[in-house]
Amino acid sequence: MKNINYIINGVLIVAVIVLFILQLTGGRSHAKNSGIMEALTDSTGIHLPVAYIRTDSLLANYKFSTDLNEAYIKKVEDKKLTINQRTESFRKQVLEYQQKAQQNAFYNQERQAQEESRLQGLQRDLENYSAQVERELSIESAKMQQQLFDTIVSAVKKFNNPRKYQLILSNVGTDNLYYADDSYDITKEVIDFLNARYVPSK
Repeated sequence: MKNINYIINGVLIVAVIVLFILQLTGGRSHAKNSGIMEALTDSTGIHLPVAYIRTDSLLANYKFSTDLNEAYIKKVEDKKLTINQRTESFRKQVLEYQQKAQQNAFYNQERQAQEESRLQGLQRDLENYSAQVERELSIESAKMQQQLFDTIVSAVKKFNNPRKYQLILSNVGTDNLYYADDSYDITKEVIDFLNARYVPSK
């Protein structure tokens, strides 16, 4: 999957560069070229309408992302506490059974077998509950990530309207970008834009 992202991003960057080289060197009027050059140049030279967002920084500073993450962590902690309580209750019952078995405290073999069967049922229930919780949390995490992604993509479209950039890339660490000039980094602008729009739910 990462290789596909590298290829797509590489092709897009090359395509944008080729388009601008063609526009700047093609048979268009000098006036039009002057306008393009004026829009694309700064004191350092040509500046393409391309930008990137440092996703790890955005997620760490976007209030909606941190609120979602905090809610998810609380849910995980609550479920973990419930599992720990059930596990501790089961452990105590097993210890009690073992003590009775060692002291020959059961009325008869049938009564001991019933208690063993009951404990096995409790163990199965505990294992099933733990697996169910894991599935629920996995679904919740996927939903949360999709909701966050949709929100960011929608907001970035609004941020870029009227269109400032032809291409906005995303990177985490050095993924997709080995080097990019800081002037192409719009992370802080996007974070400020997102946070200004965010209204926490009550």
